[in-house]
Amino acid sequence: MSASVTAPVRVALDVMGGDNAPAETVSGAVQAAREYGMGVYLVGREEVIRAELAKHDTTGLDLPIIHTDEVIEMDEHPANAVRRKKNASMILALQQVRDGAALGAVSAGNSGAMMAASLFTLKRIPGVDRPALGGIFPTKEGACLVIDMGANTDCKPEYLQQFALMGSIYMERIFKISSPRIGLLANGEEESKGNQQVIDAHHLLKASAGTLGLNFVGNVEGRDIPTGEVNVVVCDGFVGNVVLKLSEGLAETLLGLIREQMTSTFVNKLAAAVLRPSLRKVFKRLDYAEYGGVPLLGVNGSAIISHGRSNAKAIKNALRVARQTAETGVAGAIAEGLSKLNSPEEVEKQQQAQSHSN
Repeated sequence: MSASVTAPVRVALDVMGGDNAPAETVSGAVQAAREYGMGVYLVGREEVIRAELAKHDTTGLDLPIIHTDEVIEMDEHPANAVRRKKNASMILALQQVRDGAALGAVSAGNSGAMMAASLFTLKRIPGVDRPALGGIFPTKEGACLVIDMGANTDCKPEYLQQFALMGSIYMERIFKISSPRIGLLANGEEESKGNQQVIDAHHLLKASAGTLGLNFVGNVEGRDIPTGEVNVVVCDGFVGNVVLKLSEGLAETLLGLIREQMTSTFVNKLAAAVLRPSLRKVFKRLDYAEYGGVPLLGVNGSAIISHGRSNAKAIKNALRVARQTAETGVAGAIAEGLSKLNSPEEVEKQQQAQSHSN
């Protein structure tokens, strides 16, 4: 009897996606293969990929190439591009997940197209009304997931309830946080604060938290995100995207000001030399590349959308997160949670909560 052969552990990467592709995407794949012992399907133009691989020592690394000439550009209309370019690099990467050849897919390309392609290729988990993007924010206590970050600008209260469930599962499985604290983003901590969408969502979450096993702590304000008061912050995609862009701009400005002051005078340079080890730890905590990318939660598979400006470190970590999301069974846990949410008893609770809010 012949010994069984273990299939390679691979993640599919859209090599052509992102402002710094293909140099940084290939470099990130090489780093992931070397540091994490994982295989990476390099999807894109073969001659370009081979030229970049030649710049690295890839001895013993599992980096198979899947060739395609089609690429969805950053300025293309997402839905139109996905319909027209059936063999685009990000679509072929997602197809590897659908077909079971890869654990997950990563792209730093057109984020709207990646969302559309994920929905088209992987499909929604049964019971999911709207898949959502969960963005990781560094906090004083560790990390916080803000969901949704821009996939859904107009949301029903029921969508926010599903976002809370998906975000809680992700933080529990990926960040190993037991019973993640969930907050609903509002303009005040009181239960009566917020627009009608937020008020209704609050009632739904409060009524169903026990059944779903959610640790819902109530409303939170924007200032509570960086302090680490909660592990998951729930909001619609319009608000979440504003939070994301403001945070990115603020972080870049603050880091720039710190660096400017560190080199402004001789005395400051001396002080900076003493503080450099501690400052590096701070900069690392604030570096988006440490978290790799944003998971699209609610689809049947692991799909990670990386920042368009991703460098090699960000790609490396996105590949790691894609593998972790698959191996920890995030999608399956979401499906199980939604089955409880859609049970007759839970539906009745939701209806009662909605009538109470009205």
